[in-house]
Amino acid sequence: MMDAPHIPVLLEEITAAVQPAPGMKIVDATFGAGGYSRRLLEAGARVYGFDRDPAAIRDGAGMVAKFDGRLSLHARRFSEMREELQSLGVPQVDAVVMDIGVSSMQLDQGARGFAFSSDGPLDMRMSQAGPSAADFLNTADEAAIADVLYEYGEERQSRRVARAIVAARPLETTGDLARVVRRALGHRPHDKKDPATRSFQAVRIHVNDELGELRAGLTAAEALLREGGVLAVVSFHSLEDRIVKRFFRAASGQGRAVSRHLPGEVPGPAPTFAQISRAIRPGEAETARNPRARSSVLRHARRTAAPVPAPAPSQGEAS
Repeated sequence: MMDAPHIPVLLEEITAAVQPAPGMKIVDATFGAGGYSRRLLEAGARVYGFDRDPAAIRDGAGMVAKFDGRLSLHARRFSEMREELQSLGVPQVDAVVMDIGVSSMQLDQGARGFAFSSDGPLDMRMSQAGPSAADFLNTADEAAIADVLYEYGEERQSRRVARAIVAARPLETTGDLARVVRRALGHRPHDKKDPATRSFQAVRIHVNDELGELRAGLTAAEALLREGGVLAVVSFHSLEDRIVKRFFRAASGQGRAVSRHLPGEVPGPAPTFAQISRAIRPGEAETARNPRARSSVLRHARRTAAPVPAPAPSQGEAS
């Protein structure tokens, strides 16, 4: 699979943000086909690649051999990057890059069940372990399915679709799910966007806990980066980008006001990130070369010297 066509998104912009150089330690938190890692390694960096998909780890073995010890692959979620590297005696790194969401390789393999472009098992599991999309859709109640479709797919007619899914159970293939959604919402062959797209996105995000994993991954990167280190995150839809944007805003102290007219008011924690970038999007040349890049957004920021704030005590915990 590593020899299959794959075009890493916003590669030049990622490179400009991170500025890889010999001796730098960099985490590629979403290794995939190794597009970012290859560029970082060619610049002389030491790269730690993370991926929960065992197929990506397996197929990256050739790159590990080629770069003679400067690449190691870790079959773990990126939320676990700090724990994993500390166990290896690597307390801090110079940069973390993240490319959020499903990879091109996963989408293009019908047997993985991520897309309706080819009929395959209704799976969608990035880690190839745990409950599948079929398990969820065939056992969850109608309200739970509707909530997932609305929250993660922004499907306005989520209740109608959920009702149709429950009525059609059991669903076994991606084609089964696509046909149910199309019938529920109405579908004309010449429609610009297939109405099943939102439901597939929602179920995939739910099955893989993608948004929870993103939040945990950002926090792990914050704790792992040295002073001056860069966190660069590419996202592909508004739910992801909103989380990244809000994380950087909160971590940099933006929007947090302390009034000089209120004596005794305690200021918030020192900002852990600075130099927050604007939203960087691909140019016309890149989207023409790689249509999947069209919705991508890069945001990056630089780590300050401030310690990571301690988590707030939970309710009921002694203050």
